[in-house]
Amino acid sequence: MAVLAQVLQLVGGWIAPLVIFLLKRQSRFVSFHALQVLLLQGVFILVTMMAVIGFFFAMALGMFSAAWSAQRSSPVPVAFFFLFFSFFWFAIVLVWALKLVFAIVYGIKAGRGEWAEYPLLGRWARQILNIGPGGGPMA
Repeated sequence: MAVLAQVLQLVGGWIAPLVIFLLKRQSRFVSFHALQVLLLQGVFILVTMMAVIGFFFAMALGMFSAAWSAQRSSPVPVAFFFLFFSFFWFAIVLVWALKLVFAIVYGIKAGRGEWAEYPLLGRWARQILNIGPGGGPMA
């Protein structure tokens, strides 16, 4: 179930790990891996929301500058939009690649029975679940 929590984040986002987390609360190992995935998905959702807000802000700025420079027929707003759009697209691809790497690497580690921690989020998951290193209770 820990492997499923890791791998299903690719197709289920945060829903599949949440279902596994709620159904397998008695297993500290599965809860730990599922909670890490949930925290990671939360971070990705926040970053995506900020990126979308930034994208709409850049579009509004581009439209404003296009209207302002329409008298001079400047190509700057069009170039700005295409550069920003390509940056936004690259960021989305990078996030999906990062999700894929995390799902594969930590799915394999969960399949081996390792208590592998995500960078930064693993410690937070241990504190929330009151789990020490190796799965024992915190001292």
